[in-house]
Amino acid sequence: MDWYCDIAKGHPWHEPYHDNEYGFPVDDESILLERLALEINQAGLSWLTVLKKREAFSRAFAGFTVDRVAEFGEADRARLLADAGIIRNRLKVDAVIANAGVIRAMRDSHGGFGAWLDAHHPLRKAEWVKLFKRTFRFTGGEITGEFLMSAGYLPGTHSPDCPVYGVIAARNPPWMQAQEGFWDD
Repeated sequence: MDWYCDIAKGHPWHEPYHDNEYGFPVDDESILLERLALEINQAGLSWLTVLKKREAFSRAFAGFTVDRVAEFGEADRARLLADAGIIRNRLKVDAVIANAGVIRAMRDSHGGFGAWLDAHHPLRKAEWVKLFKRTFRFTGGEITGEFLMSAGYLPGTHSPDCPVYGVIAARNPPWMQAQEGFWDD
């Protein structure tokens, strides 16, 4: 297995994300929207490209404030598609906006995106992928899996001997709460 830890160590972009965010449990809806948006935009590109554009994405998408992004209209779409700081792909831009609306609606149905994730946990990756495809736009297997690993809902690619793995384990991410043997195939 390739461990993200091996790639990240000493890297100016990967290491901060690996050490402080990747795999840590998340329930803040703005952070969850950001993670989903970044994974959507990574499709077909390198994760390094996305990390380098992360600040521009945050500015372009109003800090990933769910209500603001959900209300983006045609002028915002045109602005985003003209923004050289981000990945200018209409399908990806439209997906982020539409998914913000879905997340906003989850407040009424589940109390928020984090609560929606918790309500469906634990699921194996294939089940999550089916659920995400029914619920969100532009969420195939790789996007869904990486998003869920980044937010602590699926086992990630931290090596068990990585110091960050221990920090994450101490926070008891959702994937670690599953019954013993649940992740074994």
